[in-house]
Amino acid sequence: MKIKKLICLLTAGSIAALSGCGANTAPDNAADGENAAPQTEKVSLVLDWTPNTNHTGFYVAKALGYYDEAGIDLDIIQPPEDGAEALVASGKAQFGIAFQDTIAAAYASDTPLPVTSIAAIINHNTSGIISRADKGIDSFAKLEGHTYATWDSPIEQNVIKAAMEAEGGDFDKVELVSTTVTDVMAALQTDLIDSVWVYEGWDVAKAKVDAVEYNYLDFAKSNPVLDYYSPTIITNNDLMESDPELIRAFLSATKKGYEYCVENPEEAGNILCEAVPELDKALVQESMKFLSTAYIGDGDSWGYIDDARWKGFYDWLYNNGLIEKELGSFGYTNEFLD
Repeated sequence: MKIKKLICLLTAGSIAALSGCGANTAPDNAADGENAAPQTEKVSLVLDWTPNTNHTGFYVAKALGYYDEAGIDLDIIQPPEDGAEALVASGKAQFGIAFQDTIAAAYASDTPLPVTSIAAIINHNTSGIISRADKGIDSFAKLEGHTYATWDSPIEQNVIKAAMEAEGGDFDKVELVSTTVTDVMAALQTDLIDSVWVYEGWDVAKAKVDAVEYNYLDFAKSNPVLDYYSPTIITNNDLMESDPELIRAFLSATKKGYEYCVENPEEAGNILCEAVPELDKALVQESMKFLSTAYIGDGDSWGYIDDARWKGFYDWLYNNGLIEKELGSFGYTNEFLD
């Protein structure tokens, strides 16, 4: 799970794979008629971070042949240093993973990034603040007097401020430590920091696997405006115009993958571990217990983005001076979902 804004370098092999994006592939000797091999389109999906359980539905759909049935040959790749958004915006990849909060500034610029969110991977914001139980931080207000590992983003810090103020806390009394935390449990155990922003489906699951006593504070539950979409699937705006059927086919297959995760979390976790054997299987299975209830959650179906929640968060950013232009409902569509 990404610890906000850390980005892995794209491997040379993945970069080479991008050169074939969008090409139709079929055997040269495919015969006409009934025996002809079906054409498949090479499609790239750029992750936001290393493979994890946020991505399980993609790996399931690939392993179970849902993309094959849709005529898609999917290449799942890790992001370059400037993230999935840049590759998708340039047309070098058809799909990527982004977050409503971190893409806001790129939308609010004079030349908005030409990408659009087309589905929510998880129905609600599942991020929050974790700390060791012995620190006593069992409410946002109790972050006062404690250290917090920050990546120095104004949006990040104002989200925490809003959550604290909803409980009568004072954000100015939090000691901010500018540091990159790559191993949350190790950082908490060594007192490097008292608290850090994490995702419930990964680092909270890790705390359970490691039997670490912890407190977790949920942003979405603290203030409804903080229940934004994190993460989403993005696509290139030109592709939406030129090949909408490809987008529909991709989302239809992806939806089947995530629906399988909801119904069969253990089997889905095994599929992810087979595809990415370096993952900790115990952590993956603990994570899947949670995310299988969160991919769709209380929604009617997977992927749908609620306009009031999307707009409400962007209105909040604008009203608090965190973006320069009013975005409202800009940046998402549900039109390609089943």
